Amino acid sequence: MKELKFFLVTDTHYFKNSLGAYGKGYEEFMELEQKCFAETQAINEAAFAYLEKCNEADIILIAGDLSFNGEKESNIAFSNLLKDFKEKTGKKIFVVTAGHDFNEKPFAFNETGRITPEGTKFTELYDLYKDFGYTDAIAFNKEHMSYVADLSDDVRLISICNDMDGRKNVEYDDDFLAWIEAQAKKAQADGKMMIAMEHYPVLAGQPILNLIPDARQKNGKKLIETLADNGVHLIFTGHMHNQSINEVKTEKGNKFFDVCTGSLIGCPAFMRLVTVKDESTVEIKSIPVPEFEWDKGGKTGEQYLQDQFDRMINIMVGAIKDDPERFCRKIGIKFKPAMDKPMRFLGRKISTVTLGTLGKLLFVKVDKSIRNVKFADFAIGLVRYVFVGNQPYVEGTPEGDMLLRLFKKVKPFVKTIKGSQGEELDFYETMKHTVGNYGIDDFNAELKLK
Repeated sequence: MKELKFFLVTDTHYFKNSLGAYGKGYEEFMELEQKCFAETQAINEAAFAYLEKCNEADIILIAGDLSFNGEKESNIAFSNLLKDFKEKTGKKIFVVTAGHDFNEKPFAFNETGRITPEGTKFTELYDLYKDFGYTDAIAFNKEHMSYVADLSDDVRLISICNDMDGRKNVEYDDDFLAWIEAQAKKAQADGKMMIAMEHYPVLAGQPILNLIPDARQKNGKKLIETLADNGVHLIFTGHMHNQSINEVKTEKGNKFFDVCTGSLIGCPAFMRLVTVKDESTVEIKSIPVPEFEWDKGGKTGEQYLQDQFDRMINIMVGAIKDDPERFCRKIGIKFKPAMDKPMRFLGRKISTVTLGTLGKLLFVKVDKSIRNVKFADFAIGLVRYVFVGNQPYVEGTPEGDMLLRLFKKVKPFVKTIKGSQGEELDFYETMKHTVGNYGIDDFNAELKLK
């Protein structure tokens, strides 16, 4: 088998800046956003300029959410950017569309506030992006905008979309799973190694994300079994804007890996260089998004994007004491007036308490090296690492030991928690592996598929 290399990019969220991304309404919106908005055109242009000059691979996979929120002009502009890239370089591009790519009522901002540019229908996506995988397809499922295409003489891609006309993030029915199974079996019969791409992760990027309904593919277990038990052991995903590599085994003992990659336009901003060495070995390398032309106030692009992320968490933590209703709205909890005073009290405490004081209150030993750290500051890093990956708070570190002691105290009262898909999760193990990475390196790894 001949070695194959390709780049993986996801969540480009291209927004045509001339549609409007400024004004008071825009600034308020961006207070609680992880990803950039006005900067996305500049970031995408810089990323594809970098890929244009890279000679390491001549294939690019893009795992969904191509436009910011389905603005037709954004989709047209991004499609044109990809067309120009193909014409200049001769490189191939394979995309999968996702929920942010079709929306009949998207939004933008100008001096008058929130405005509504023309949107994109799901049925329009094929014509917009047909040159990027669909016209090269050897099999196409129109209902799901999913296809199969050869990346090389030895490697075949199945690009799976979990959206349908008028519906987003659907649970796959038996007919569609049968189509996927048939394509996997055909790849085996043709002597091809098959890999998969979908926008939604099928394995939660970090254990805590199992609690969020929209964080992964609905009934992903069925999809994993359909793929892994028919020779497809690797999928590339996006959606959650996090860096993670996770592994699971099916009941039949077949390995399956989900490589989720951060968004191009928000912290953590990375691309992947993937090397398929043989049918059993795949190497994953992470590449930071290159510097982009924007007034970043003297910061690097990486620091600029991280500051946006940290600002979002800071404002959310502050909203607990200043605007509990806004905090609840952001995290999807229904606010009740009776929650107002307790939340404001809790918020005031969170904003001032140190880890040392918190440890005394909870009877948890805290190492002297971190006793004076404010809990609010620590919480920002804690949340950021859920998305950045390679969480550092493992056993043997001051922070990790403190957290594990806390989880052990809570465990007798909360032995299990229920995941968003009804599964029971061990509380202690879920929290332990959320704050510390004890598994595969989330950035650079060699995966053994079999």
